[in-house]
Amino acid sequence: MRKRDPQPWLVDDDLWARIEPLIPKQPARSGPGRRPVDDRKVLCGILFVLFTGIRWEWLPSELGFGCGMTCWRRLRDWNNAGVWQRLHEVLLAELRAAGKLDLSRVVVDSSHVRALKGGPKTGRSPVDRGRLGSKHHLITDAGGVPLAVLLTGGNRNDVTQLLPLLQAIPPIRGKRGRPRRRAPKVYADRGYDHDKYRALVRELGITPVIARRGTEHGSGLGKLRWVVEQSFALLHWFRRLRIRWEIRDDIHQALLKLGCALICWRRLHHSKS
Repeated sequence: MRKRDPQPWLVDDDLWARIEPLIPKQPARSGPGRRPVDDRKVLCGILFVLFTGIRWEWLPSELGFGCGMTCWRRLRDWNNAGVWQRLHEVLLAELRAAGKLDLSRVVVDSSHVRALKGGPKTGRSPVDRGRLGSKHHLITDAGGVPLAVLLTGGNRNDVTQLLPLLQAIPPIRGKRGRPRRRAPKVYADRGYDHDKYRALVRELGITPVIARRGTEHGSGLGKLRWVVEQSFALLHWFRRLRIRWEIRDDIHQALLKLGCALICWRRLHHSKS
């Protein structure tokens, strides 16, 4: 799954060993008809769409991944079964066990993407000439590892998602003792500057370190916040996430979660190589 891999959509044995136990078993078919496509091949088809940004209906049949609608349905069904969320949690636990997760602080930010077909969780963006779009809201650890991602309309204020992002961090295992869900500090830019939300964050036992509006740049906080921008660059390296093509918000959210899990997998895979 490395960036230089000419076929990054092919699922290697190590990654498949983590995903296969999470996928619900399909009921055995007793009657006549076409046999269902193998789950691993379907996953490769889903990743092909995620990496290339191709339309589902244009998925080449000669690749052997099944038709685009088969991949779309499995993506939907596996998302409803919580496969992508559990995969993300499994990889986060492995990263923590390997000492590759730094929960001394978390960093939040958002990124706007156009939604060319509309749908739920879209809105007129004030920073994109009123064009319809959505926002990706991301929270990472101190090293840029994605911990959670949320989807909202493009007209939603960033600060409204500060608490939901903190609450969306799953319980992260990997070490003895209780799972970790919090970091002592949260870093954010001026878009999150609101005293009401600072107070709400403090009620969670977390110290907000948020830049103030109207103050000069050069506070030094950017040296710690840049990791979330790097994570957005990695997330939007998946071409299907650069523009929201899905009308259904749950499908786009599923691709976002899968993208975050793949970033975690790369970080874990590189730490072992």
